[in-house]
Amino acid sequence: MKPSEPLHPFSSRRSSNRLYDRFFTGMVWTVGIAIVLFILALLFVILQRGLPQLDWGFLVGLPSEIEEGGGIGPTLFNSVYMLVISMAIAIPLGMAAGIYLAEFAPDNRFVGFIRICVEGLASVPSIIFGLFGIAVFVEVFQIGLTILGGAISLAFLNLPVLTRVTEEAVKAVPIDIKNASFALGTTHLQTIRNVMLPVALNGIVTGICLTAGRAFGESAVIILTAGVTTSGQMWDFNIFSPGETLAVHLWYVQSEAIVPDATAIAEKAAAVLVFAVLLINLLFRVPLWINSRRARS
Repeated sequence: MKPSEPLHPFSSRRSSNRLYDRFFTGMVWTVGIAIVLFILALLFVILQRGLPQLDWGFLVGLPSEIEEGGGIGPTLFNSVYMLVISMAIAIPLGMAAGIYLAEFAPDNRFVGFIRICVEGLASVPSIIFGLFGIAVFVEVFQIGLTILGGAISLAFLNLPVLTRVTEEAVKAVPIDIKNASFALGTTHLQTIRNVMLPVALNGIVTGICLTAGRAFGESAVIILTAGVTTSGQMWDFNIFSPGETLAVHLWYVQSEAIVPDATAIAEKAAAVLVFAVLLINLLFRVPLWINSRRARS
């Protein structure tokens, strides 16, 4: 009879590590699936209550203060109009600031302090930017509650996030790709424009999607800078008109309105708001998917 072989000194430790690894993997999968199911259930409840009741008249109709059957036409237009203006301001400035901090800014204490300030502004509550908008546009320039004031305040709200996202995305580009571009004789600006930005595009677009969805669904800033009323016209491009958005209208209907069908209006408006945010993310993602498939082929 052969004597039993001695146990390896690390065998027990390896088995325990495998057990911990399986436990941790199972826990991560369980938490991840639970979160995904919760999000899907939340979306289903909101869309299931509002989408079946939607009609074209509600989407383009004027809001009603007293009578039943009001629509969300001007508020939906103001949401899109204000989003376009704010992103047209925030995207170029945020990307330029992020590229500067990643590629051109010196590594000193002052630049480090600037980064800390940007990170701090990214976590500031939105109502602070609303108070800033009141101080600048209502009290200093005295233009009142307008679409312009709301759009610029939203741009300031999203500017720190876009700056940090762009900086981190540019820094994540492999240094070998950058050096290879320089070896071909390109300038720093050409390398950034033709090499680094295309590689970092996925991260930058993710940041744009997050800020665009946040801007479309923001209410505190809009209440303080653009007001809770509209001009009463469906297609009002005047930037000095009142700028109630869909999110603000949803809050107003649920808390202040006296219309008899306030609950139905809120359910339909919530469904439109959620669907619009999903559509914004899809519109930004589709070009990336097309480009990635072309690159693989």
